[in-house]
Amino acid sequence: MVEGSIHAYRPRDRRAVQIVRLSRLDTDIDRGFPPEALHRALILDEEPGPALRDHAANKGIELVGPSALGPALGEILLVADIPEPDPRGLPLEPPALPFPAGERLVRPRIDRADAERIAGVDGFRCTLRLVPFYVAQYRARVPAPEGLGGQIIEQLVAVHALTGHADFWVSGQRDLVAELDVPHQRLEPTLDERRARHAAEVALRLRHTAQVDHTEQHDGALVIERRRVAPGPDDLVVGPFTVIHVPYWYVEGADGRVVVDAVTGARDEPPGPGK
Repeated sequence: MVEGSIHAYRPRDRRAVQIVRLSRLDTDIDRGFPPEALHRALILDEEPGPALRDHAANKGIELVGPSALGPALGEILLVADIPEPDPRGLPLEPPALPFPAGERLVRPRIDRADAERIAGVDGFRCTLRLVPFYVAQYRARVPAPEGLGGQIIEQLVAVHALTGHADFWVSGQRDLVAELDVPHQRLEPTLDERRARHAAEVALRLRHTAQVDHTEQHDGALVIERRRVAPGPDDLVVGPFTVIHVPYWYVEGADGRVVVDAVTGARDEPPGPGK
């Protein structure tokens, strides 16, 4: 923070303001702003010159002098503790497990004959293996184009329990059952839940990092700055994990082995034991 300045920050739309004397302002004009702030403004006691305005524009900072202070106050809203009636601004609650009790196996939709046809080989050995995934429901608040809290979405994240690779499932795409009547081999997780949660959160922050346009008016010109904005601490929450076993056909022929996803029919190679 610039010495002698007054500052305010409103977390719900990430707007930060500093009031400072122009004589105290140095070249490091973004000093003191929170790193997560999307909208940054400096209110000055004197009119800034063109060089300072250009310098501020390059850093995405709005400069407000005495002549523009009145109209600008309506948008800036200096009071930082205004109650937020919009529920989108509240921390997200962790979602519950979306799966029926006891049903932790994905039912195959591709049988052995179909798997061999997809693989393109007459398998002298065809094995159904159940590969474990840590699966959880998550909620994320997707930023709106202007950086405000946007739509809240709920989806499934699935972390491969052998490799730590995170994927995203469509709800209802997989049918869960308690038992399978098809002979199979069952693999168990080698990754603990703590590491799986970390892998999921890293992948989710990357997935839901958005391009946000920050628009400012400078001397009659409209300046648009595009920033990459990751979800804030209250904008992403992952619910409890459960282990779901997903079936894959391992079709072995004279020319090697082909792995077929027993749900989608896609040729795949889930890494891990039994490769």
